[in-house]
Amino acid sequence: MVSFESDYITGAHPRILQRLSETNLECLSGYGADRYCESAKEKIKKACGCPDAEVAFLTGGTQTNAVVIASMLKDYEGVVAAATGHISVHEAGAVEYSGHKVLEIPHKEGKLEPASLKRYLDAFYADENREHMVFPGMVYISYPTEYGTLYTKDELAQLAGICRQFQIPLYLDGARLGYGLMSLQNDLELADIAKLCDVFYIGGTKIGALCGEAVVFTGGSQPRHFLTSVKKRGALLAKGRLLGIQFDTLFTNGLYFEISRHAIAMAERMKDVFHQTKVPFYLESPTNQQFVLLDQRRRKALSERVRFSFWEKYDEGCIVARFATSWSTKEEEILELREVLEGC
Repeated sequence: MVSFESDYITGAHPRILQRLSETNLECLSGYGADRYCESAKEKIKKACGCPDAEVAFLTGGTQTNAVVIASMLKDYEGVVAAATGHISVHEAGAVEYSGHKVLEIPHKEGKLEPASLKRYLDAFYADENREHMVFPGMVYISYPTEYGTLYTKDELAQLAGICRQFQIPLYLDGARLGYGLMSLQNDLELADIAKLCDVFYIGGTKIGALCGEAVVFTGGSQPRHFLTSVKKRGALLAKGRLLGIQFDTLFTNGLYFEISRHAIAMAERMKDVFHQTKVPFYLESPTNQQFVLLDQRRRKALSERVRFSFWEKYDEGCIVARFATSWSTKEEEILELREVLEGC
């Protein structure tokens, strides 16, 4: 079996495992107060072109979203997100469990459109009953989106401008950030994201790390006693070194971007295979996730040799299936996918 089920189905990049092994017997302070965490923070700030940023390491994406959102919102505020946003659909109500409502608004291919966001916020503040409603206290986007689509630099700048007009933070979920940045259609730099977003995170779990995400707060946006909030919500590792060493390795000699670029190259090969074998696209994304339509016959035949994700039902005869490449995808796996598709 070859697997394109997700982008976190393998362990960690060999260089990370090597560094974890090399540093294994070092005695280091806990909870991120070690030299590797400090080194990783400095490298991340340099990569972001934001020397005044504050960086924190958390255990995983859901924990990161729940902690960041809950710690930045007032108790009467919710977070605005696309109806397809990860916090809206695939995080088991983690944000709502913290006492904050996800305020869903329409999307286009997974993206919040600036005009839609502006209409929503204008309508909220024009409502004379707003004191009885959940206030929009933050805007959440992901990059890439749940459909693998990308915001352009202009779109992100427009969203940032609207957030600043209404004095609410813009938060970017970067679980797959590297795959977005290395996309052939991307026009954003990491420094642009740092400039336009109040807070974002750099995903490690899906891009070469065993686990962990690096949260970057810009412009003094980090809440007071953030470490305490992280621990209170169960997202702080006692052996913080594990995250520091991984991110220090990922941000040494451009490894994070190198392995992200590889995933995009494999995704482009995969798209060629789908075109060659006449598999229709539901959405042909510019990143590492591809969404195709499979009828029941092809779905059954594929399932015998290839793993992929059910995404949603399309109609009575077809499903939308997701195929994801990653930093560890091999070219021979793409060739095997082609062989199977040619046979069905």
